[in-house]
Amino acid sequence: MDDPAGGRALSGDAGTLVPDGLDATLVLVRHGESTFIAEGRFQGQADSPLTDIGRRQAALVADRLARPHDAPALPLPTGVPLELVHSPLGRTTETATAIDVALRAAGQAPAVRPDAGFLEMDQGEWQGLHRDEIEARHGATLATWRRSPLEAWAPGGESLPEVQARARPAVRAMLERLADGRSPGTHDRSQVAGYHDPLPDHPWSIVVGHDGVFKVALLTLFDLPLDRFWMWSMDLCAISVVELRAGRPVLRAYNVTAHLAALADAESVAELDEREGSGAL
Repeated sequence: MDDPAGGRALSGDAGTLVPDGLDATLVLVRHGESTFIAEGRFQGQADSPLTDIGRRQAALVADRLARPHDAPALPLPTGVPLELVHSPLGRTTETATAIDVALRAAGQAPAVRPDAGFLEMDQGEWQGLHRDEIEARHGATLATWRRSPLEAWAPGGESLPEVQARARPAVRAMLERLADGRSPGTHDRSQVAGYHDPLPDHPWSIVVGHDGVFKVALLTLFDLPLDRFWMWSMDLCAISVVELRAGRPVLRAYNVTAHLAALADAESVAELDEREGSGAL
């Protein structure tokens, strides 16, 4: 329903996340490999750059998003993405820049904006420490975090409710921009895939972020409790797709990494050459 000022009202109370009747698609992309990941260190909001492998991953996911309907097609709408939003940290900014370059080369030019709401969760005293050191110094806290993430978290870092408190308005703002000026959709249409329906022409946007904040964002979108945090797992430069059908979120693709196969094959060949050259079995 429309509000008196002619804008678009949110369904339910003021805290509702998805604009009423929204037809849109949101694409989540995790950043590429960073130096801290390669070194086995906890990152959080520490600003570690992409490695050479991370930059190659970013180039591959960028090329995939620039050609989303090449077989096997991603479940994305027609047209140019409305915007490309990213966490302001270096590893996400660099990944988003690669995507922006590829989209522009394909004749697409979405708006690009950083959004601190999509920062990775602050890992406090664990940031920059090797995982073995965290195990040794904070073993009990780490174990509880892994088992019951609402009961413990990194000392000096963010709790899951704190991450949700900043991620929720960031997601909501993206969805509101996707809804702006468009009429609400309807559930009175086919809801089952595989019937060769035409590609939707509704708006879509991309957000480049982090594993932790994406876990929270997905739980929030699907109205699931935060203690389900560990139900999601996202690989580096993986693609996940959430379609909003008349305001109802539908998970169309999750943790897609087929576009990285060429990199994995190249790494396997390099490792084999190294083993053969060393004489090791």
